[in-house]
Amino acid sequence: MDTTKTPAPTAPEADSPADLKKAATDETPAPAAADTAATEEAPGEELATDLDDLDALDELEAADEEQSSGVASGASAIVAAGLGLVALSGSWTSRVIGERETLKGQISSANATTTADKIEALYGNAWHMTALVNGVLSTIALLIAVFVLARPAFGAPGRTLPAWVRSVSWAAVIVAAIGVLAFAFMYVLSLPVAPAA
Repeated sequence: MDTTKTPAPTAPEADSPADLKKAATDETPAPAAADTAATEEAPGEELATDLDDLDALDELEAADEEQSSGVASGASAIVAAGLGLVALSGSWTSRVIGERETLKGQISSANATTTADKIEALYGNAWHMTALVNGVLSTIALLIAVFVLARPAFGAPGRTLPAWVRSVSWAAVIVAAIGVLAFAFMYVLSLPVAPAA
């Protein structure tokens, strides 16, 4: 007769060592999950810090670019105003070219037969060249000043020039426009006519 007992079909089975180990790991997942969550938050915070650093760097670069753009615009406005004043008062270049034309006229006036031809040879070319050179300088000054005033419209939206740059640019536009008109009138103005003998 066999005296060993067999477990009842409805009785729970005895825990094996594998089942005990599994139960131990099932009971302690919370601290491991908390550690994982903590390590996942750390890279996220680091990424947010890196993004803040990048935003700050972008703002610094934008400020540097705006400052350099303001310096270039200010310098261009001053150059335009100075060039317009020099052209209006008479530049050294136009005077030298005018004197050269006068010298050429003196040489060619020896062959002139009429008084009108002599006046044209001595004064006409020099007068026209002086007006032409100063008119070109005034036109260049006008173009630079208009470019400075129009540049913010083609740049970053909402960016404006400092007030002093706009003031100097508008002054350059006015002076250069006066110069262009004056020298255009001077260029087309006819020479004096000698009275008939």
